[in-house]
Amino acid sequence: MKNTAINTLVIATITLCLSGCNTHKEEHHHEAHKIVATTPQSKPVTITQRYVCQIRSQRHIEVCALERGYLEEVKVKEGQLVKAGEELFTIIPVLYQTKLDAENAEARVAEMEWKFSKTLFQKKVISENETMLLEAKMAKAKAKASQAEAELAFTKVKAPYDGIIDRLKHQHGSLVEEGAKLTTLSDNSVMWVYFNLPEKDYLEYMTDLSKHKELKIELELAGEKKFNHLGTINAIEAEFNNENGNILFRADFQNPDRLLRHGQTGTLLISHVENDNIVIPQRAVFEILQKRYVYVVDKDHVAHQQEIDVKNEMEDLYVIKNGLGVKDTIVLEGILQVRDGEKVEFEDRKPAEVVANLKYHAE
Repeated sequence: MKNTAINTLVIATITLCLSGCNTHKEEHHHEAHKIVATTPQSKPVTITQRYVCQIRSQRHIEVCALERGYLEEVKVKEGQLVKAGEELFTIIPVLYQTKLDAENAEARVAEMEWKFSKTLFQKKVISENETMLLEAKMAKAKAKASQAEAELAFTKVKAPYDGIIDRLKHQHGSLVEEGAKLTTLSDNSVMWVYFNLPEKDYLEYMTDLSKHKELKIELELAGEKKFNHLGTINAIEAEFNNENGNILFRADFQNPDRLLRHGQTGTLLISHVENDNIVIPQRAVFEILQKRYVYVVDKDHVAHQQEIDVKNEMEDLYVIKNGLGVKDTIVLEGILQVRDGEKVEFEDRKPAEVVANLKYHAE
């Protein structure tokens, strides 16, 4: 009798445990099949398009020797900021100064001869033609003196504008040929940022010129660091690149701190605000064969598979171009438990609650 009672107690305990487990599984199963629905929301969103870009100085030239000779003086250092008209290099000025002095002397002699010939002509000692010949000789001598003066000026290489000196290609005492590159000079006060637009984006840009003032042009540098000045689009190339179907645009950025340098790369961000955009959470969307769908629930609680056309992808959100309206009800959570054409029970969640903490910057 005692063993029978113990066995009965054990069986009862096991039954209670199994019953409890089954109850827990049923509750868990019910939670797993919980479906949440919401409606698309119409909101203004910031649409941002990203383009790889090349950064160039607005003026970037090679500073070259205008005459052949020895580099007598280097008056700048690499990376130095120079002013317009500042002397950078000097090339054997003594030789050119001597030539200038000689040519000036020849010009003075020719002028004296011409003046003396005028006196003789007035006294009818020589003809007018002889006087004119001496006048031409004087003009030639003065022209040669001016040429020598210009050559002397060429020995002093000066900065044509404010800029930054690049690497020095020759040192003091070097023999440089005419046209030899001495350094480069970059005017970095304004930077030209070049980027390519596909034909589709180009046509959208040109279709509505009135919106250009609303565009926000930003420059993102290495490490996702944004440049602290905004840019403006100031030039478009005349023709498309037939190889890739792109056209080159140029955005200008003021660079007062000289942070940007010639040859940098970055990412150009073009942003604008669009009103009345239909947005839905990305987790409400599923893909089949590279097409995007959502489940739309009708008034009878029947779910229907609906294809959508995404205009822009944002962080956590899709901007919808076609396929949905603000009055539609879509499945947000529990998509795997929904079948096309089946009736579903769901918890309705307001769209403001769904997207309250999401960002509105399209990529």
